[in-house]
Amino acid sequence: MTYAATERAPLSVSAASVDYAALLLRVTMGIGFLAHAWLKYAVFTPAGTVQYFQSLGLPGPLAYVVMAAEFLGGIALILGLWTRWVSLALLPILLGAIFAHAGNGFFFSAANGGWEFPAFWSVALAVQALIGGGALALKR
Repeated sequence: MTYAATERAPLSVSAASVDYAALLLRVTMGIGFLAHAWLKYAVFTPAGTVQYFQSLGLPGPLAYVVMAAEFLGGIALILGLWTRWVSLALLPILLGAIFAHAGNGFFFSAANGGWEFPAFWSVALAVQALIGGGALALKR
């Protein structure tokens, strides 16, 4: 007995749909990075961010590097500039965020945020690095 009548053809994915998926992913992550840079600057303040980094045992000046990388990386992602490289360059920041939130538990709804969201965002950055800038990227 054959099941050919019930089998479906594999889902066809066009290059255009991948390009627009990459666009959606990179713009969304770019906005997220800008929001996190703004949070560190306007809400936590640079001095507060430095103190937080130091409380984790990290060098204080690293806070300024992270804020600059989030801001510039967010802009680069939104514009589609060197998307693969920018995604890879931002990945250590998210891995650091996993480290910073590891003691709070998995779920981001935990007090002080868990590591669920930074882990997901790390995977999204890796996917972006693999698929590239997509549609409307200024530098493909």
